[in-house]
This record gives sequence, structure tokens and C-alpha cells, in this order.
Amino acid sequence: MADVVQYRLERMVDELDDLERRGLFTRREIAEIVKQRRKFEYRLKRPSPLKQDYIAYIDYETQLDSLRRLRKKAATRELVRQGKKKTKTRKSVSDFAPVSRIMEIYRLAVMRYKGDVELWFRYLEFCRQRKNGRMKKVLAQVIRFHPKVPGVWIYAAAWEFDHNLNVAAARALMQNGLRMCPNSEDLWVEYLRMELTYLNKLKARKVALGEDKGTLVRDHKDADEKQWKEENKDLFMSLDDEEKGNDDHGSDEESEKKLDLFLEHASGILKTIYKGAIQAIPSSFGLRKQFLEILEAIEVADSEELHEEILSDMKRDFSADPEYWDWLARLEMSDASSSGKKNEDAMLSQLQKAVRVYEEATKTVPSAVMFNLYIKFFMDVIASERGEMEAYSSYVSHILKVYEKAETKGCLTEELACQYISFYTQIGRLEEAKKVAEKLCSGKLSDSVRLWLLRISVEIRCVTKSSLSPSKAETLSIFELLKTVLTKMSISEAESLWMMALKFFANQKKYFEKLIELSLISVAKYGGRDNGFSLSSAVVNFILHKDGLQHAREVYKRFLALPHPGLALYRNCIELESNFASLGDEDSLVNGRKLYEAALATYDQDASLWKDYYSLETKLGTSESAAAVYWRARKTLKDSAAVFTSPDR
Repeated sequence: MADVVQYRLERMVDELDDLERRGLFTRREIAEIVKQRRKFEYRLKRPSPLKQDYIAYIDYETQLDSLRRLRKKAATRELVRQGKKKTKTRKSVSDFAPVSRIMEIYRLAVMRYKGDVELWFRYLEFCRQRKNGRMKKVLAQVIRFHPKVPGVWIYAAAWEFDHNLNVAAARALMQNGLRMCPNSEDLWVEYLRMELTYLNKLKARKVALGEDKGTLVRDHKDADEKQWKEENKDLFMSLDDEEKGNDDHGSDEESEKKLDLFLEHASGILKTIYKGAIQAIPSSFGLRKQFLEILEAIEVADSEELHEEILSDMKRDFSADPEYWDWLARLEMSDASSSGKKNEDAMLSQLQKAVRVYEEATKTVPSAVMFNLYIKFFMDVIASERGEMEAYSSYVSHILKVYEKAETKGCLTEELACQYISFYTQIGRLEEAKKVAEKLCSGKLSDSVRLWLLRISVEIRCVTKSSLSPSKAETLSIFELLKTVLTKMSISEAESLWMMALKFFANQKKYFEKLIELSLISVAKYGGRDNGFSLSSAVVNFILHKDGLQHAREVYKRFLALPHPGLALYRNCIELESNFASLGDEDSLVNGRKLYEAALATYDQDASLWKDYYSLETKLGTSESAAAVYWRARKTLKDSAAVFTSPDR
């Protein structure tokens, strides 16, 4: 390996001598370059060189070559300033060697990692930027190794089309790519764009030679000007004689015929590629949209017929897809904005067309997704037209009708139902939101925690709207509502509801005590948790901050008396007592030890519990008590050596 590295370094001598002779690098810098290259060469000669080794070497050589070119330019400017440089200097070995070396490293890298497409593209980009003659050979190699990657064919065809100006080769590459990857949307779209670009170039060439006029690219401004001139042709009076006018008319007809030939050719290309694409990928909705966008951007013969054909094909194939209907409705609005019609009547007309599309969609595809898209459309319209109160109120009423229709058709999911209630609250109609929430919670969505949470929050907002302190009847109704849902759902499901209830009834002792009793029943029914959310821990912490340590002890003792209180409660109570014990409270230290003993009676194989107990005794107890906990843990735990170290260390 050392001989090979030394041989490769010796081949760099001429280049390094040239760099020193031309004054671009000093002898010390060249020694550092040799050192770095030797390090990289040894990396590449390992039994299994990494991809990162090749990339690091390439980056180093690229940066070194950039520095060389900068210094060369600076030296040239200095010679010009001194008046010594009269003629252009010839390139030497140091000008060619860096590119050749980087190309060689890339070749070694792609041969080692043939399956890395990203590395191949880096190689191709370097060849393109440096205009290296190896580009065609590299393209042939990457196509041979990755014929199923559409991007490879697109890149090769683009290079032939833009750099080599070889349309036949680019077309052949695209067609071969479509045979290998017939299901690639990008290939079909890029093939169509390439053919239309070539046709437009031919058209532009005719225009440049004075044999034709216009382009295939659709220009709405020119179309508007032409329409205005047609409408006001009486204002334009010809100053020439009638004979000359007839000659001009004849030349115009001939030009229009030539233009029609190009338009017909473009139409034929689009039809052919479109038919091939939908046969290859009949289920692709995005492909049809891209073809339609291309059609709208260019001028072709029978464009209206083609437009209608594509739309009818889309309706036939995607009428059961909500995304199609949403796109079609939004297309009506985009047509209005793109045509430049900004007056209210035009916008209202387009909006009505979009609404008709959505109404037809809800009949054809009555689903929650369809209704959600319908509502989102109107939300976007409201966001774009702020400040118009009359229009805003009509949009709001229409959105509410859509929600009602979704409910009638049984398409109201949990997400949509929550949006329904939230929309009422956003527009300030709390009473209606309360009625809708009550109706939905008593229906098929009665098991939805999010819906119940929303309903109770609406109820609380309603009772606190008029006054901060609700009446006894209102408080009782909210408590009964919470009691109903909390007894019906498990603790893990109703986590957010429990926290809401604790906060709301924190200052009402009677109902707070009832809530604690309810939590005891729930923990007894469902058991405590060893990790995650623990209702009993939440209640204890809440009482600690509200009523102090003594009351919190009374409550957690009641929870610990239940059959399965859970490890999470033990840990929470131990942390509580440990915090007070660290402040010098002797009772808290005694209670903490009792809690550890009670927890270890059930969870004796929990190493972290033993470790925490040992840590407590080390900090707050005596060396004898800490040693006792340590040896008990060593005897009890099956794998104690991995957790504990000797207390003497």
C-alpha cells in the first residue's frame, strides 16, 4: 500500500514544482499539501474506504484549486500593474492537474459506490461545470448502472438538448427513459416540455429571420391588446392605398397559415404525449394537472377542445376523489384572478361556480374529507377578503350550512365536529356552540374525549361570560357533566378533563372534595400507572400547592391504601417528602423511608428505586443506614453489579 501511495505522490512532482516556480505557493505550503495528500491517499488505499473519505479528498482538492486560481489572478493583476505582462501566458501543468486529479477521485468513488445516485450526480455536475470531455462517458456509465432512475434520463437529455444542441439524441434518451420508467410522471412532463421548447425555438428562429411572427408562449397582455384593437379598429385609419392594403392582407394570411402549422404541430405533440402518459399512469391525478398547466401556458391549435378533453377525462377517472373536486372548484376561482377580472360581480360569479362544483361533489362523494375541503375553501376566501362585513356574514352562514349538511349526511367525524363547535365560538355565538356540543356529545361521537373537553370548556365560558363567579345551579350542572364523562372514560383517556376539573373547582371546597372522592373511585377502578400520567400524583401535587403538606399527606395516604396505587404515585410522594427532608424536616425523612419500604415491597426488582433509596440515605441518613440499603439491594436485585458500586469507593 505504501508503494502505491508513494508512486501516486511522485507523479505530482511536476505540478508542485510548477506551483513553486510560478510563485503561487511557498515551499512550506507545498510541504503541507503533500502531507495532506499523503493522508488522503492512505485513506483511499484502506481495505474498505468510506464514501466520506472520497468526498473529503475531493473537497480539499476543490478548495486548493480555488485558492490556486485566486492567487494566479492576483499575480496576473500585479504584473499588469507593473507593465510587465503584455501577452497572455500559456497554461502549464498546474492548470490541468487539479481537474484531472478530482476527476480520477470521482471515478474511483463511483466505481466503489456504484449504487450511490447522489455521488454520480455530483460527478456529473463537476464535469458540466468544468466542461470536461469525459461528460458523455460518465453519462453512459450512470445510465448503465441506474436505468430505473428517471432523474438520470432527464439529466442526460437536458445535457444533450442544452449543451450539445442535439435534439435527436435528447429525444432518443427521453424515449428510452420512458421505456425503462413508464410510470415516472417527471419523465412524461419533461419530455413534453422538451418537445414544445424545441418547437418554440424553431418558431423563434423563423421570427428572427423575418419569415414568421409570434411565439407559442401564451401572453395574456398581447391577447388583451389585440382584442382592444379589434374592438376599436375604427380608430385606426390606414394612410396607404387600397392596393397596398390588399398586399398586406395577403402577407398576413400567409403568416397566419404558417403560425397555424406550428400550432397544429404543438397540438399534435401534446395529444400524442398526453395519450401515452395516461395509458402508462392512468391513476395519476397530479400528471393530468401538470399537462393542463402546460396547455394553459402555450398557444396550440384547438386548445379549447384539448382543455375540455383533459377535464372530461379527469372527471371520468377521478370523480370519486375529493382532491379532484377541490382542485376543480379552486380552478374556477383561479381563472377569475388570472384573467384580471377584479370587480365584485366577476368574483361573485366565479365563487358561485365554485360553490356549484362543491355542491355537486358533496352529492357525488359524500365524505368527511370532501366536507372538510369545502369548509377550508370558504375559510381561505374569508382570509383573502377581510374587511367586507356583508360578504363575511354570507360566508359564515354558508359555512354553517355546510357543517349542518355534513351532520345530516352522517359525515361528521371527531375532527370536523370539533371544528364545528370551535367555529361557533370564534364568531362569538356561544349559546349555539353549547347546543351543538350537547347534541354531538349525545350522538355517535359520545366517546370522543376532545369533543367532551370542548363541550365543557364552552359550558364554562358560558357561565363565566356574565360574571366571574357562577351560580350554584350552574356550578352543579358543570360538576354533574364532568362526573358523567369522568366516570365513563378511563383515566388515560380523560387526562385533560381531570386537569380542567381540578383547576375549575380549586376554590370551591365542596365540589373539590367530591372530585377527590371521584378520583379515588377511578384509581380504584382502573389502577395507578407506573409511568406517564398519574391522576393520583396530579391530585396530590394540586393539593400540596393549594392546602399545604399536611393535607397532601392525608390525601396520598388514602391513594396508597388502594389495591394498585402505581409506582408513579410512590415516586411522586417520595420526591415530595425528600424535598422537605432536605430542608431539615425529620418527619419527612421518616415518611420518605416508609414510602421507599412500601414501594420496594411491590417493586423490589426496580434498580432505580433502590438507587434512589441509597442516594437518600447517603445524603440525609447515616453511613450505617446507607450500607444497609446497599447490601439489601445487592441481595435482592438479580443484576446489582451493573447498577451499584461499593459504598467504600
